Amino acid sequence: MIRKLLVANRGEIARRVIRTAREMGIATVAVYSDADAAEPFVAEADEAVRIGGAAPADSYLRIDAIVGAAGRTGADAIHPGYGFLAENAQFARACADADVTFVGPAPDAIDAMGSKLAAKRQLAAAGVPVLPDTTDPASAAAEIGFPLIVKPSAGGGGKGMRVVRSEDELGSAVEASRREAASAFGDDTLLFERYVQTGRHVEIQILGDTHGEVVHLGERECSVQRRHKKILEESPSVAVDDALRERMGAAAVAAGRALGYTGAGTVEFLVVTERERASGEFYFLEVNTRLQVEHPVTEEVTGLDLVRCQLEIAQGGHVPSRPQPRGHAIEVRLYAEDPAAAFLPQTGRLSSLVIPSAPGIRVDAGVESGSEISIHYDPMIAKVIAHAPTRAEAARVLAATLRHAEIDGLRTNRDFLVRLLEDRAFLAGDFDTHFLSRPEATELKAPLLEAAEVHACAAAAALAAQAARRAQARVQTSIPSGWRNNPSQDQLVEYAHGEETIAVAYRLNRDGGLAALKVDGEQLPTPRLLGATAEDVDLELDGVRRRFAVRRSGPDVHVSAPSGQCDLREVDRYPDPSAQAAAGSLLAPMPGKVIRVDAAPGDQVTAGQPLLVLEAMKMEHEIVAPAAGTLSALPVNVGDQVDAGALLAAIEETGIEEPV
Repeated sequence: MIRKLLVANRGEIARRVIRTAREMGIATVAVYSDADAAEPFVAEADEAVRIGGAAPADSYLRIDAIVGAAGRTGADAIHPGYGFLAENAQFARACADADVTFVGPAPDAIDAMGSKLAAKRQLAAAGVPVLPDTTDPASAAAEIGFPLIVKPSAGGGGKGMRVVRSEDELGSAVEASRREAASAFGDDTLLFERYVQTGRHVEIQILGDTHGEVVHLGERECSVQRRHKKILEESPSVAVDDALRERMGAAAVAAGRALGYTGAGTVEFLVVTERERASGEFYFLEVNTRLQVEHPVTEEVTGLDLVRCQLEIAQGGHVPSRPQPRGHAIEVRLYAEDPAAAFLPQTGRLSSLVIPSAPGIRVDAGVESGSEISIHYDPMIAKVIAHAPTRAEAARVLAATLRHAEIDGLRTNRDFLVRLLEDRAFLAGDFDTHFLSRPEATELKAPLLEAAEVHACAAAAALAAQAARRAQARVQTSIPSGWRNNPSQDQLVEYAHGEETIAVAYRLNRDGGLAALKVDGEQLPTPRLLGATAEDVDLELDGVRRRFAVRRSGPDVHVSAPSGQCDLREVDRYPDPSAQAAAGSLLAPMPGKVIRVDAAPGDQVTAGQPLLVLEAMKMEHEIVAPAAGTLSALPVNVGDQVDAGALLAAIEETGIEEPV
């Protein structure tokens, strides 16, 4: 029996494992890096051990430090979570050598599936359908043809994957994939595989035990992806009928038996489709020998706790019988990233995170209000899951929950997720792995609030600020702050909203009512102020009454309206000219490390020409010239660590029109 469990991971998965362990009466140990010392998972464990610096290589990838922490605390089992060392056979063997139970499959199974190439060979022999492939870039074009996909043999999570559509693209794709594979997995072996143009990513959850039993728990649909990274997962899949479900489930169980698999694992397949309908043809992609990020949707439709299943199997227990699925579950990944800026990851302090509770809503979050989103780790804020009797209801409840969430301090993909959940094609089940690459998908990046709603939020922000000043001012209570003896003058305030500036002008009567309310010079329709405090504004416009919750942190103002959240920043009336960047400056969009420099000062560059590459949050970000000109400055070198806003390059534009 497991008495004390060390969780060799961080964030939401550490909290998830700790929660189930506590329910089972198992004591817990957290391990943490310097960057995570104040994070919630550390406080929630019974004991915690610091294992090193912020970079994963200095902490969460240190087998010696983690196994040593188990020894120091008397932990008799280690749960690896997902990511980091979760699929590392050397780690599993180190646990065995230390007489510590590894909550996962045997090292040999991890080894067998750790290489995509070896996995395909072994499972093809077990009768699992596979795609044609090669490891030789020189023969890839002849053996497979285009398009093909390049992927690291040793990894997953979309890292290092490139779609290649012509011979001209192959060389640069191989170079970039090798570099990312070596950085992320310590192995730059690549696999070249036929690329299916229209397919759906459908995976089967399996459980295996030490008694030779393997069961599957149905499928998860993971086709909504960006850059091969999953954004939304659901169960069951609308593209899979009962007959296909049984065939895929049988193939997944055959894979598990061929591996002698123990614990929780996922067999991923590519289902060939004709638009939204599955053709019945499917191919093996890989086996993830760990718990998946998206496991909650399986838990919601089966009623099983997969972490409990893992722990019971690790103690010699049997796999559960396959339950009858109930209802529909959808999970979205809420990220600190900016959809309007090519989904660039965001770093900084999450000043507020409040996701409303509702029947069927589950939130698995690694952070909370006040947490820092660091450059060192994945920028996921939370997984938000909805379970309902039908798919339509699950999508509707999840969209409403996100719309009314309070998320302050960082730009996120929240609006993007709401638009996705409300998208007609998505709701109709008409999507595949290219869904977010369709031209019409660009509309999903648009903010939720229309211009009129943003203007109303800006007006509410100004009126809340006025109410706050009134509460603090030492004036006669019968005379409201903002009221003037000379009624010809308006109170003025400006807010930045994205790239635009919004000017709000208002004037109050002696009774506190609105004499005027204008935004960008336009009078708002028949405004009535029914109540205002520093945190709440009750405003009627054109006969429609709405309440606005207002939260202020320095110059930043966050307004929650019925349709969504509006993030504003009050414009300084007297800005510091020295803080303005010179024309032609390219600034770092986030903290990161310079890993490649492709130009030098004095070079003539063209619009779109790569200048350098930043690595941040496990991803590479190419910095390109915004216009043709002369590169007048490039003050960074390979290996430099730069802060957000740091000068990366400066270009003197030539004004020459680019050829088309």
